[in-house]
Amino acid sequence: MDIFSIFTLCGGLAFFLYGMQVMSGGLEKVAGGRLEKLLREMTSNPVKSLALGVGITIAIQSSSALTVMLVGLVNSGIMELGQTIGVIMGSNIGTTLTAWILSLAGIESDNFFLRLLKPESFSPIFALVGICMMMVSKNGGKKSIGSILVGFSVLMYGMQLMTNAMSPLAQSAEFAGILTAFQNPILGVAVGAVFTGVIQSSAASVGILQALSLTGSINYGMAIPIIMGQNIGTCVTALLSSMGVSTNAKRVAAVHVSFNVLGTGICLPLFYILNYSFNFNILDKVVNPVGIAFAHTIFNFATTIILIPFTKYMEKIAIKAVKEKTGDGKENTVFIDERILLSPAFAVSECTHHAVSMADLTEDVFFESVKMLKNYSANTAENIFHAEEKLDSYEDKLGSFLVKLSGKELSDHDSNEVSKLLHSIGDFERIGDHAVSITYVAKEMHEKNIHFSKEADEELNILGNAIREIIELTIDAFETGDSSMATKVEPLEQVIDGIVLEIKNRHIKRLQEGNCTIELGFMLSDILNCYQRVSDHCSNIAACIIQIKSSQLDMHTYLNSIKTGGDETFTKEFRKYQEKYILNN
Repeated sequence: MDIFSIFTLCGGLAFFLYGMQVMSGGLEKVAGGRLEKLLREMTSNPVKSLALGVGITIAIQSSSALTVMLVGLVNSGIMELGQTIGVIMGSNIGTTLTAWILSLAGIESDNFFLRLLKPESFSPIFALVGICMMMVSKNGGKKSIGSILVGFSVLMYGMQLMTNAMSPLAQSAEFAGILTAFQNPILGVAVGAVFTGVIQSSAASVGILQALSLTGSINYGMAIPIIMGQNIGTCVTALLSSMGVSTNAKRVAAVHVSFNVLGTGICLPLFYILNYSFNFNILDKVVNPVGIAFAHTIFNFATTIILIPFTKYMEKIAIKAVKEKTGDGKENTVFIDERILLSPAFAVSECTHHAVSMADLTEDVFFESVKMLKNYSANTAENIFHAEEKLDSYEDKLGSFLVKLSGKELSDHDSNEVSKLLHSIGDFERIGDHAVSITYVAKEMHEKNIHFSKEADEELNILGNAIREIIELTIDAFETGDSSMATKVEPLEQVIDGIVLEIKNRHIKRLQEGNCTIELGFMLSDILNCYQRVSDHCSNIAACIIQIKSSQLDMHTYLNSIKTGGDETFTKEFRKYQEKYILNN
């Protein structure tokens, strides 16, 4: 093996890792927000958590990435430590799929159909089909499938390069001498752990071991300890990701480490005890890629079966290993941990979840402020002020995270969702500001013990009902993404504008007749302006929902077109709301 073989080996590893990244990115885009939905359906049932861990790891093709995401979720307070244990166990099983895919490289046969199973036979076709799908298709889902095919082809090409680079080792006496050292299982575990920790990919290290096995120089006795060590080495990524996070998040990494270390600590001695008792002849036999995939799978399944009854004890081990520090409680959890950006599709879903919470809080705050006009309460007012501060925090933190997320590679659907959130959260925050303004008006009226006339009260009630409907309609459309529901917002907003104008005219008339005071007039004007601005913000949100559906963001053009274009649906809804919200004569 000369220097050029080493260059080829490095290039093969680079292609392998890049192909894995491209393929996992495509798989994640196809899975989309379903990953987030799965994790949100977590229960205390470890078996269900195990199944979810298997499924998600298959989807993102990285147990390390899933563990890092779990660290971020616990650090954000989204998940509890106990919920992550089953998922971590399942991820170790899910990652075995990669080894089975790579084992296809070891197929040797002259049979046409068996040769078709070799990646070097079909991966070029996959690459061509994938490139065509990426270049021709306008559908984001089909482009993602194309990237999966291309990523798989690049990965398998990297595997082939590594195999070709290592083939000269079969005739190397020096290499054979080095391999004798690996008969020591402790050394095998150490080498597997260190190498995997350096490249931070158990899939890549297993792939390299499979490529090395094609030289015919590796037997089961050497491979099994290395495979066990690789599971320990994959913990490095989780440990690095746990720096600077809350205590509970650090414990997620501790669970990952303890699971893999305990698995190796139990299975390795047990295997050699059984070998001593029953004398397994297989240890001296040459291993092939299929044998490595089989050993990898058996080890991970065995570890999970042995340890899954002890999930509560593993949680206790993590708690004892990572002590709680003073002032490091739940109050120090972050809003959304940036580690979640490792899975952009999941991050989009998480941002949507936070935006929905923001929308619900906005609705509650505004309706509470309107109630204050008739029944002022200092405690309720204080709650409104605190809630408005929370809305400010939502806009600041969620907006900053969304800007970072928009720089990631996203599917068309996720990109549109990020745009919708960025355009909407500002409007939700402004509605909260108007809720505070109405609360100040209610406070002033309470302190001065003044009230609107009976006529003004009746008019404000009718307008308030219209405002309630437009807010509920807007937030329902936002949370469901229903563009048909969103189309009903703008006609109602136009009706509200008309009602506000009519109430102002009637107030001027009452003022002229001496039935109202200037002071109450200022307060009424403030309330009307807040109501009108709120309906405008609802209109902005609804227009954004509609325009996102058609992949356009020129909201002003859209609003002008439906107002001046004689749209039949708009006219019909406008007349319906006009009849529903008529001011008494």
